[in-house]
Amino acid sequence: MSGHPFAFASRHLGSSSEDVAEMLTTIGAATLDGLIDQTLPPAIRTTGVLDRLEAATETEALAELKAIMGQNKLLKSCIGQGYYGTITPPVIQRNVLENPGWYTAYTPYQAEISQGRLEALLNYQTMICELTGLDVSNASLLDEATAAAEAVTVCAGSVKFPPKCVFISSDCFAQTIAVVRTRLEPLGLEVIVGDHRTFDFTAHAGLFAVLLQYPAGDGAIHDYRPFITAAHAAGALAIVAADLLALTLIEAPGEFGADIAVGSTQRFGVPMGYGGPHAGYMAVKDELKRRMPGRLIGVSIDSHGQPAMRLSLQTREQHIRRDKATSNICTAQVLLAVMAALYASYHGPEGLKKIALQVHGHTVIFADAVKAAGFALASEAFFDTVVVKTPGRAAALLQAAREKGYNLREIDADHVGLSFDETTTPADVLALLAVFGAKLTPASQPALPRPRQSDFLTQPAFSLYHTEHEMLRYLHRLEARDVALNQSMIPLGSCTMKLNATAEMMPLTWPEVGSIHPHVPANQARGYAQMFEQLESWLAEITGFAAVSLQPNAGSQGEYAGLLAIREYHKSRGEGHRRACLIPTSAHGTNPASAVMAGMSVVPVKCDERGNIDLADLTAQVEKHSADLAALMVTYPSTHGVFEESIRDICALIHQHGGQVYMDGANMNAQVGLTSPGFIGADVCHLNLHKTFCIPHGGGGPGVGPIGVAAQLVPFLPERMNHDAPGHRPGPVSAAPWGSASICTISWMYIRLMGGSGLREATRFAILNANYVAKKLAPYFPTLYTGRSGTVAHECILDLRHFKDTAGISVEDVAKRLIDYGFHAPTMSWPVPGTLMVEPTESESKAELDRFCDAMIRIHAEIRAVATGQADRTDNVLRHAPHTASAVVSDTWSHPYSRESAAFPAPWLRHAKYWPPVGRVDNVHGDKHLVCTCASVEEHAAEN
Repeated sequence: MSGHPFAFASRHLGSSSEDVAEMLTTIGAATLDGLIDQTLPPAIRTTGVLDRLEAATETEALAELKAIMGQNKLLKSCIGQGYYGTITPPVIQRNVLENPGWYTAYTPYQAEISQGRLEALLNYQTMICELTGLDVSNASLLDEATAAAEAVTVCAGSVKFPPKCVFISSDCFAQTIAVVRTRLEPLGLEVIVGDHRTFDFTAHAGLFAVLLQYPAGDGAIHDYRPFITAAHAAGALAIVAADLLALTLIEAPGEFGADIAVGSTQRFGVPMGYGGPHAGYMAVKDELKRRMPGRLIGVSIDSHGQPAMRLSLQTREQHIRRDKATSNICTAQVLLAVMAALYASYHGPEGLKKIALQVHGHTVIFADAVKAAGFALASEAFFDTVVVKTPGRAAALLQAAREKGYNLREIDADHVGLSFDETTTPADVLALLAVFGAKLTPASQPALPRPRQSDFLTQPAFSLYHTEHEMLRYLHRLEARDVALNQSMIPLGSCTMKLNATAEMMPLTWPEVGSIHPHVPANQARGYAQMFEQLESWLAEITGFAAVSLQPNAGSQGEYAGLLAIREYHKSRGEGHRRACLIPTSAHGTNPASAVMAGMSVVPVKCDERGNIDLADLTAQVEKHSADLAALMVTYPSTHGVFEESIRDICALIHQHGGQVYMDGANMNAQVGLTSPGFIGADVCHLNLHKTFCIPHGGGGPGVGPIGVAAQLVPFLPERMNHDAPGHRPGPVSAAPWGSASICTISWMYIRLMGGSGLREATRFAILNANYVAKKLAPYFPTLYTGRSGTVAHECILDLRHFKDTAGISVEDVAKRLIDYGFHAPTMSWPVPGTLMVEPTESESKAELDRFCDAMIRIHAEIRAVATGQADRTDNVLRHAPHTASAVVSDTWSHPYSRESAAFPAPWLRHAKYWPPVGRVDNVHGDKHLVCTCASVEEHAAEN
């Protein structure tokens, strides 16, 4: 289908054949084939990947996927257990979820061009703190179950004694218990599941945490205060998994003693999506904030003394702490956290309470009527969930409900559960009562135990935007403060910020994709099953592996699941003592953090002067740890953007000593269609679907990190709760059986649109573009590492280190000056301090690459002016970048350089100028004066 006049590959790949010829001339290569032959070692080349898959046009692929997903049955689910029907306000759906200005942005490491998302996330943190009654919230986690697991590890590292065991109430959601078990088993920590009302604290030495569900999984609202008091007396910390909508009506966890609250924000306007993506949340007491995982938004000041937001306390993160980190979290769920925060802003506190009261009211009406019909309830104190005692009748009632279009929760032969939500109507209540043979009775007052007394969401952010006009304008103001892919290229190395085509995104908001509960019977999700099967098959062929699991809902979770598979493989062979994990010193910070979480010990391996693994040191470490060698973690192409010639020999060496090879898939954009991890010799590889396979970054999430494994590791892929036969697999690593299921449709669309030949061309173009940028910038910013023929893979590292000595200019100065040119900076100071790592991707046109290169060349001239004394060494356009509109038009201008050179350093900026909303942000001030919630009414009034 590649010859079709509307072939998608021609839309995805940025440059024409004429452009390609010019670029090859610049590089000094006769043909693109010749460049690829120069760049890839011959020993790793493969052919024929996905050749049987023809490309489809956008119209064809959408129709094909529509037919597949149309097999899903859209019953109304009353299953609950952490997943509920919700209404996404159309103004948020159209202008955030479906808007590339929001979904194509990158993680807000460059704060000056991320102020819109940072404000929305600050609102999110405020919402979580206010509803939970705790001091500090992070900017989202992956889901409720993994948030609970993260909270447990926070507690383990916070107590003053050796931690040994954690108590989890049997009333917690099953998926939460399972994920916590998975997380703690490699760490040697015991999980005790039981009834909190009968738990004996004196019988368990080393108890470091307790985990409770609020309301409980059966719907009951318990008074946990006495239990938490007893836990504290025993030296344990208390974690409460709480429903945010319920917290608008009942007492907040922080008010009855919780140290940590976790949960999901899904029911705040985020579709169920067969399990995800949804933003998990975590809030903690102030004294735990430095142990809290994930990203934390704080308020600092900029160079003009004005408030500016940024990522705070980053020393907590795995990139800094590496093998000392308590979490490997990298990707979070920013886009979904933003949606939840905006949902709260749109409805405000009174609107949220009205929704909660309506939900509770429907539950009370149903409960009263079924009791009048002779049924008993498991609990008389509830918010939105009831468990009906149905001796011997559960199966018949479940079937009767399905015939009327409803899914109820299947518990056992004698009990049925029902959860009501925002989408429940009076007609639904009547239909469900008919299933139970019940009729409406006079309504009772929907009273709740332990009603909430404290106010919440009193800040202006939650009171100003209740009309669509005001919300629409607010969304537009926030979007305009950021740089996303709809503004310009984002040349971040190792992060693959490529085109996320509109056609790939469209299925996300189809009802048959978004409205499915993850625990529906299998025959209601046949469309999802077929889509998963095809996607897994395609990814297995691309990676050269025997099987793929889609469950990990982030790259970090993929790393973790892959290492667990290796760990279980060794245990199955009676070699559970194999715990040593070799990791090059250049590796991404999640690698050592994941290894520690999987119960392994980290053994660093040196890199040589060319950025490759030091073979002598590797050999020495392998021989030293031969008896206990578990794995080598390696990134390919290397973290330095080079195809290492010795990779197959490296894999063979590890296998010779009984280890397994884990390949980090961050750089798969340089492999697809040309080689594969399986062919190279790896045993497991995670894929970042939010990189190579076109799921957009969403401002820092969502992501999907599936793993492909060789045949010997297939039995050790993570378990899917309620979907797998009992076996010896590791437990689940995410809450839902298929993780962030709904966004897998994006990668399905990408592969189907490109076909085998298109995917191969994408890789070739990615390598072409990187070498073009490297060659064009070489006279100004030399490339630090190259391969045997002087070429790079899909990214290049530009060396800026000497400018610190010659001109007093740092790599940060260059990154901030790029903002004045309208660009997001490349990856800064990683993996080598003082460098910029550039990944142009295959989607950028020659014109856009030239514009970026022109900006860099002009910046070089600005640096040279400083070095030669033509510009002041301290007061120059680089040291004061970025320049805001307010600074440029100010009545006072004390700089020796002109306003024009500050704001319009290139001619194209006359036609399309991005104005940063703040000047350079003071990071040190932000950490010293931590503020991580939005201003109160009083503070807001004082500012105005």
